[in-house]
Amino acid sequence: MSRWIEQWDPEDEDFWAEKGRRIAGRNLVFSVLSEHIGFSVWSLWSVMVLFMGPDYHVDPAGKFFLVAMPTLVGGVLRVPYTFAVARFGGRNWTIVSALLLLVPTVTAAFLMKPGTSYTTFMLVAALTGVGGGNFASSMTNINAFYPLRHKGWALGLNAGGGNLGVAAIQLVGLAVIAGAGAGHPRILLGVYIPLIVVAALLAALFMDNLAPVRNDTGAAVAAAKDPHTWIMSVLYIGTFGSFIGYSFAFGLVLQNQFGRTPLHAAYLTFIGPLLGSLVRPVGGRLADRFGGTRITLATFLAMAAATGLVVAASDRHSLGLFLTGFIALFALSGIGNGSSFKMIPGIFHAKALARGLTGEAAAAWGRRLSGASMGLIGAVGALGGVAINLAFRESFLSRHSGTPAFVSFLVFYALCCVVTWAVYLRPAAGRRQDARADQEAGQEQAAPARTSVYAEP
Repeated sequence: MSRWIEQWDPEDEDFWAEKGRRIAGRNLVFSVLSEHIGFSVWSLWSVMVLFMGPDYHVDPAGKFFLVAMPTLVGGVLRVPYTFAVARFGGRNWTIVSALLLLVPTVTAAFLMKPGTSYTTFMLVAALTGVGGGNFASSMTNINAFYPLRHKGWALGLNAGGGNLGVAAIQLVGLAVIAGAGAGHPRILLGVYIPLIVVAALLAALFMDNLAPVRNDTGAAVAAAKDPHTWIMSVLYIGTFGSFIGYSFAFGLVLQNQFGRTPLHAAYLTFIGPLLGSLVRPVGGRLADRFGGTRITLATFLAMAAATGLVVAASDRHSLGLFLTGFIALFALSGIGNGSSFKMIPGIFHAKALARGLTGEAAAAWGRRLSGASMGLIGAVGALGGVAINLAFRESFLSRHSGTPAFVSFLVFYALCCVVTWAVYLRPAAGRRQDARADQEAGQEQAAPARTSVYAEP
């Protein structure tokens, strides 16, 4: 049975009400499932390092490298995964990308044992990067299904459901360590291998390909040349880079800075990723209502404050205060993930209007450029997670504390505040002909007196 949809116009309200919403919702559900498991596999080594006791002969610095490797590979893979949707179809690529998750999980099941060389562990960890690529293809696919007025919620829900995979695998890891001990990592893999097969099967049965979405080298080049692609990449480092970097490093920081055992660390590590994932759709919804730029700026201000709390807690060796600040960082990064990703289609839609396009022509041009840019932005954002783990590694090597790393993160969040305000919010930005601000379709009706299509209400 063919699963190709030849005509797709979500901006047409009659089409959307008659059948578009139902089809898009069905694809969103199974996209979330596949991406969820992809995130679990991507973050597999944030749990595996908790199983690696003295018999593995891997020091803390080596473990930080292990958890950084999947982030690096996953970030790089996000670029080709973005264009795979247009090349092979969203449904088809979801099936393939899900089945690719079997490679790192089955390999780890054979090699996860004392005596395996560190180089081998690094290679196996690198394989899990395929799970990170799933995010880019999934977001690009769902972006094409939804109208601009619903993108914030849909993209936030898709990404948030995927992000939950980080917390889910950490919870399963906790259950395995608590029930069977730290010597049985293969039980964890035995849970996920069949789930991967189920996700691929459900995608084959219930998802669709969109024929209007075609591989567009011109869109990729145009997105790469647009300065706002790279500005948003920097902001996404601050939101998603923080989320994934902290998710992979949280357990190791607790062990090395506060002397927690693997079991104690496992009891705590899932809380932050869980909250960060659950609030990501909230960030998208708030962006739909108040504007992605405003929510993103407020989020970076709050993240800077939470980082200051973590630095103070580190100096005082207060675990309670540290957990409060660190978990707040997870929740805030989740909100920022939703709001910053909502900014992307709004920016390119505003640019289409500035070019004189209207209606479906403007919407199609915006979808074309925003879909291409999402892969690049997602890739750079994921690479921010690598920087976080390397910063922690250097911080613990030189100072035996994570405090220097957190100070550097605080400075970066301050920079993100300045960039967000200067480029997208200050009044002068609305007067420049080449500015691209965060305009959402729902806000146009709420603020008809806007003086510039580039400025937020």
